[in-house]
Amino acid sequence: MISRDSSPAIAALGCIAAATIEGGVLGWMNPWVIACFGGFTILAPAFVLQERRARDPMLPLVLFKNRLFALTSMVGLLVNMAFYGLIFVLSLYFQQVNGLSPLATGLAFLPMMGAVLPANLLAARAAEHWGAPVTIALGAALTAAGCLGLLGLERDTNYWAICAQLLAMGAGLGLLVPPLTSSLLGSVEKARSGIAAGVLNSTRQTGSVLGVALFGSLVGNGSAFLAGTRVALIISTALLLGAAVMIVVGGRSASKRRL
Repeated sequence: MISRDSSPAIAALGCIAAATIEGGVLGWMNPWVIACFGGFTILAPAFVLQERRARDPMLPLVLFKNRLFALTSMVGLLVNMAFYGLIFVLSLYFQQVNGLSPLATGLAFLPMMGAVLPANLLAARAAEHWGAPVTIALGAALTAAGCLGLLGLERDTNYWAICAQLLAMGAGLGLLVPPLTSSLLGSVEKARSGIAAGVLNSTRQTGSVLGVALFGSLVGNGSAFLAGTRVALIISTALLLGAAVMIVVGGRSASKRRL
C-alpha cells in the first residue's frame, strides 16, 4: 500500500520521468511535455512542504542539514543516473543494433556484473587505506573511464573490444557503493540508520529512473541511436566525474567540521 505521504513524491517523479521521456520524441515545447514539467514543479515543493509540516514525516528533512548525509545522497543519485541509464541504452544496443537475443544480451553484461563482487571485497581495504571519500571518487572515476572508452562504439564493434570498458564500469560501481553506504549511515545516529538507508535507496532508485528516462529519450530516434548513445556516454562521464569531485571536496569539508 502506498502511503499518502509519498503520493506527491511519486507523482512528481512520474511527471519528470514522463516529461523527459516524451520530450525527446514529441519535442520539449510540446504542451503535454510542458504540462508534465509544470506538474513536477508543483508536486515536488508540495511534498517538501508536507514533510516539513508533518508531525511524523516519512522523510525527516532535518537529516539533510547534515552535510555528509546530503552529499552522499546526491552522489548516490548521480551515480545511479549514469550507470543504470547506460545499462538501459547498452541493452538496446546489443539487441536492436547487434541483433542479440534477450538471453545473449543478459550474458553480455556478465563481465560488468562479475567485476562488482571482487571490487566490493576490495572496497573496505581501500577505504581504510585512503578514506571513504577518495575510494568513492576512485570508483566513480573508474566507471567514468569505462564510459569514455565506449565513445568509439559503432554498429560493427566487436563485443570483445568493449569487455574491458564493461569491466571498468562494474568494478567502479563495486568499489564505490560500500563506502558510500557506510559514510551515509555513519553520518546519522544509530536510531535513524534505518530511515537513512531508506533515503539512500530511494535517491539511488530515483537516479535510475531519471537516467533511463533521459538516456531513453536520447536514443528514442532509431536513425540517431548511436549519436544519442555517445551523448549519453558523455553525460554519464560528466555526472560521474562531478560526483567524484563533489565527494572529495565536500567530504573533506565535512570532516573538518566534525573536528
